[in-house]
Amino acid sequence: MVEIDQIVKRCWFLAGATASGKTGVSLKLGDAIDAEIISMDSMAIYRSMDVGTAKPSAKERTQIPHHLIDICDPNENFSTSQFYDAARTCVGEIWDRGKTVLFVGGTALYLKTLLRGLFEGPPADWEFRKEIEDEVAEMGDEFLHQRLQMVDPVAAHQLHPNDHRRIIRALEVFKVTGKPLSHLQLEFDNKTAPENCRVFALRHDRAILHDRIEQRVTTMFGEGLLEEVELILKNYDSLSRTAAQAVGYKEAIAHLKGEMSLDEAIERVRIRTRRFARHQETWFRGLHECEMIDLPAEFDNDATVELLLNKGQQRQA
Repeated sequence: MVEIDQIVKRCWFLAGATASGKTGVSLKLGDAIDAEIISMDSMAIYRSMDVGTAKPSAKERTQIPHHLIDICDPNENFSTSQFYDAARTCVGEIWDRGKTVLFVGGTALYLKTLLRGLFEGPPADWEFRKEIEDEVAEMGDEFLHQRLQMVDPVAAHQLHPNDHRRIIRALEVFKVTGKPLSHLQLEFDNKTAPENCRVFALRHDRAILHDRIEQRVTTMFGEGLLEEVELILKNYDSLSRTAAQAVGYKEAIAHLKGEMSLDEAIERVRIRTRRFARHQETWFRGLHECEMIDLPAEFDNDATVELLLNKGQQRQA
């Protein structure tokens, strides 16, 4: 029997920043390679969070089987290790059906975990995280980054000063273990040559991506993000810590509570989404296995799929 790790290396991976057009390309690519799709999006796992996460529609999911979408409620936490275990189970089942596996999504940590294995580390210390977040609110982003530089300069070099979540996690790991996170992760840093895997990330010119993000945010609010959030709060009372990281939901909740105007909420979502997209692209560029696919101004799904097929079929994954 083929080991699951070997099967994962034979899978196709389609990544890219938010609003880069992954869904449209993935449906055509999945059809071309006779695949089932496993979502690689940390927010698509949540039921009821549809508009703000831009998950594939029910109609799109009937075209090609999708997995790891709508698998838990928005008041539940969902960890990277849970994703890793669930994804590997899906891979084995799809493989047994004689189908190709196509991972699609923008969660870079999920992608890295699939390619290189999982470093779980100590469990979350939510009290410590709250203390750090309070310090950041008082002292600013640079303070947080400088604090990491003192205990883990390698991780500090790799992480953007605005990447609060991962900086806090690195500080948390050092607090609990007394060892730098970058050192503990070395054993999970075995890279695969790009020519031996099929890992691609869609990339647009920055101005074009910003236009697409602008359209995405306008569509989110136009198609009922506020109504969706109201219903979630009615049914689940609150979002879990992991679900609350979804771009747009925090701002929508703040508006519904009267803490900011609708225009301010929309603008904050635009700014946060652009920042998030930059972080995603930085991650993908830094992942050795990942080939960036630069898209022309006139974005065409068919031409992109043809390009991906040509590249993928030449590789011995």
